Amino acid sequence: MSGKYNIVTYGVAFAIILALNFLLPRMMPGDPLMAIYGDEALIAMTPELKASLVERFALDQSLWQQFGAYISSLFQGDLGYSYYYNAPVIDVIMGSLPWTLLIIGTSLVLSTLLGILLGIESGWRRGSRTDRAMLAGLMSLNGFPDFFLGLLLLIIFGVLLGVCPLSGAMTPYSGLSGMALVLDVLKHMALPVAALTLAHLSGGYLLTRNTMISVLKAPFMLTARAKGLSQRALKYRHAGRNSMLPVITMTGIWLGRLVTGALFVELVFAYPGVGYLTYQALLARDYPLIQGVFLMVTFSVLIANFSVDMLYPRLDPRVSYAY
Repeated sequence: MSGKYNIVTYGVAFAIILALNFLLPRMMPGDPLMAIYGDEALIAMTPELKASLVERFALDQSLWQQFGAYISSLFQGDLGYSYYYNAPVIDVIMGSLPWTLLIIGTSLVLSTLLGILLGIESGWRRGSRTDRAMLAGLMSLNGFPDFFLGLLLLIIFGVLLGVCPLSGAMTPYSGLSGMALVLDVLKHMALPVAALTLAHLSGGYLLTRNTMISVLKAPFMLTARAKGLSQRALKYRHAGRNSMLPVITMTGIWLGRLVTGALFVELVFAYPGVGYLTYQALLARDYPLIQGVFLMVTFSVLIANFSVDMLYPRLDPRVSYAY
């Protein structure tokens, strides 16, 4: 029952996103082609190309027929054509997407694991000096946005200490290969990943800590203590394992924030991901590319949230009985 409900919910959300992506350019005043491609593109556009685009987008037909042509193009993998990069939008996005996935995936894993571990230790030692120090430090980090932490890291480790590159995803024209190339990529992604991880670490930490404190008061913990289990088993196998479940639930929601933060962090480090690509598209007013990025990012966040919703009942079967 819950699975069918989730599928319908996410299906409706995706349909609304598709409708918005289709309607927004067409709701703007003036020529729809001007809204889709911008004034600059229409100036350099030949009459033959303009006629071809009108036929391609079905702009001489009804709105429903235009929407049908739009959906048909999407199912064929056609997100439009980027006039700035002179290439299909899907090809341009796929060229930048792996870099964004690399830093987002790495920072999501690191921030989640570190948040859970620190939260377990802090909740286990509630009221101690270690707990107060971690709580104060991570709450302080929570007040800084992603890009500000990125700027601080860039100034400290890139400019002052000179231990990390200032921009890019790899050293240009270096001719590196094999392990040397891997190390070069890791060196370039270290600061962007650190900025994203630090900015999103406190959420997992606070949620795990608070859950840990509640779990330690549960009756099954008293039973486990009475059995004479070791401190390690009590902390991780019983209390820690039950404290992880809310964090996994929130991972899908945090992913949306992480994607948004990555867009700004990529600008700070001139990292060639989807965020930096979006910035270039905005400067060039490349509307088809902007629409394509918006659609792919929102679709990715929906898929991530849906995956978490499907995974959670397997981790905690009690959730299934709520529906």
